[in-house]
Amino acid sequence: MAVTEAVRTEVLCAEAAAATDTTGGTVAARRAAQELGLKRGEFELAVHLGIVRTTAEQAGGRPRVGREEIHRLRSEDGFPDAVRERVRRVGTVEGARLLGISPVRFTRLARAGCITPVTFCLNRYRAVVWLYLAQEVLGFATRAPQLLAGNSPVWMRARLDAGTDWRARNWRAQRIERVLSRTEDPWRRVAVLAGALDAVQLAEVVDDPYERAYLAKVRPEPVFGPPGSVVARETMAQLMQADDPDEILWRRINLIMELDGARASRHAPRPGDDHRPVSVPVTDYDPVPVSDPAPGLLARLGLRRRDTGRRTGGNGLPAKTVE
Repeated sequence: MAVTEAVRTEVLCAEAAAATDTTGGTVAARRAAQELGLKRGEFELAVHLGIVRTTAEQAGGRPRVGREEIHRLRSEDGFPDAVRERVRRVGTVEGARLLGISPVRFTRLARAGCITPVTFCLNRYRAVVWLYLAQEVLGFATRAPQLLAGNSPVWMRARLDAGTDWRARNWRAQRIERVLSRTEDPWRRVAVLAGALDAVQLAEVVDDPYERAYLAKVRPEPVFGPPGSVVARETMAQLMQADDPDEILWRRINLIMELDGARASRHAPRPGDDHRPVSVPVTDYDPVPVSDPAPGLLARLGLRRRDTGRRTGGNGLPAKTVE
């Protein structure tokens, strides 16, 4: 109760401040979060999920939130608790409690790909802790109650016995889809897909270093920018990279198709264009089962079907993951 009252107090203060705002029809992300009674992480997730719509980014600027959008959300029934509930995240223990199952069973369901994480955090030991949307966890109970009790189905046991863990892959797929849904610019779309490949894989598909430099420049960032700490940024970069041969092949095929469209739309800037130098650089975005691609496309990829695994060896996921 005390927390709820504190949130309402913050919102009332933000509304009073808004009455004297003279910046026009939009506000900065931090101001919008305050007016909606959301913490920084909650607001960033709300934008990522499309709950809060932002305006188009200006060159070199951050996204802003329209006054009408803020008024729309504040006029919804149950504000501000209703908005906060839509972005409420739970870990394994709380998620298991919501489903009425043990944390061990919850982890098995998540590893098998039944429940997809929405984000993650790092604990004090720098291990990845997956977090899930509470509403999606409850929705799973409605969709598949048969998986909450009794023996696991054969397909699930086979997947787990093989050591499969779909959490990162499913999280990555959802994140890529959501970021793609927020942009129609062809080169920004290519940049999103490029982040799912390591430097070696990316250079094989995008062999022009100036195009890779441009992709690094236009890649969309979260509203509040990249994670603050070096460890968080490195972990995010690692988790965003495909680590299964089938997924790597799928990402390469999709990247080639998007790249063809971007090149047909316009060329990436090169040295001398508009008299602005382009630095050449180091570039650093569901699991969908795919059949073997056509031989012609495979030849363009520059590899055979069995050669699609990760080649860099030392750029895998963090060694530790909290169940």
